[in-house]
Amino acid sequence: MSSDERSYQQDNKTNHPQRHENWFEKITHIIKGEPTDREDLVDIISDAGDREIIDENTQDMIEGVFEISELRVRDIMIPRSQMVTISAAITVEEAIDKVVTNGHSRFPVIHEDKDHIEGILLAKDLLKYIATYDTKRPIKDVVRPAVVVPESKKVDRLLKEFQQCRYHMAIVVDEYGGVSGLVTIEDILELIVGEIDDEYDNEDDNLEQIQKINDNTYHIKSLTPVETFNEKFNANFSKDEFDTIGGVVNHAFGHLPTKNETIDIDNFSFKVLIADKRSTHLLQVIVKPKEEE
Repeated sequence: MSSDERSYQQDNKTNHPQRHENWFEKITHIIKGEPTDREDLVDIISDAGDREIIDENTQDMIEGVFEISELRVRDIMIPRSQMVTISAAITVEEAIDKVVTNGHSRFPVIHEDKDHIEGILLAKDLLKYIATYDTKRPIKDVVRPAVVVPESKKVDRLLKEFQQCRYHMAIVVDEYGGVSGLVTIEDILELIVGEIDDEYDNEDDNLEQIQKINDNTYHIKSLTPVETFNEKFNANFSKDEFDTIGGVVNHAFGHLPTKNETIDIDNFSFKVLIADKRSTHLLQVIVKPKEEE
């Protein structure tokens, strides 16, 4: 290759950097200023986003990676009070009803109380017993061993263990060995990539405002008008104070609730199924018998 050709290629590369560099290479060029600490690096990445050298999604993921490196499991776990568990004393048939009602893919199985975890039930493990009509089998015969981690464990290390050991849920214990909550690989990944659609999310856009699940359980869009809810369930929530049932629930919580939070209002038990940082989207409602006056 002649010197003129090499000079032309070099000039062409300089004039058209987008043709040769991917986003990772651009970040490499950006950080050549040798940041002195993590805050400097975060500022550089933020500046790269502002100048559209990297796109918003890439910036969010990089910042999410930094965030999980500073967190402990206690910071992201689902607290004990919000854990949906299954008793080790029930049968496969009874467990199926619980799975259908709650819609999760994994459940801690307990003996007596939440401090006595027998194992983890995977919903998919029930399929072979349904297929063979062996639904009277005790659920304790189906559970898998539970993984236990301390509250103080760093989140980035737990993510690595999730990947290496190929499990998706861990039981969190405090310094005294008591169960304080649970954590899933999805909880960690959502810190990096944002909200991950679950089995309810695909239904949300096409779901009727009120969908019956069983005799006393319903899935309800948060934007369902209060008047519609009152007519359906013979309730008396104020339609002057709130336009939607989501407004009623948020006011009762006193804060913007997150996924899996629950609250009782009158004879209704509300559970948040889908929520983001701005609002709730889908609620589970269990209708309880009204107390006689």
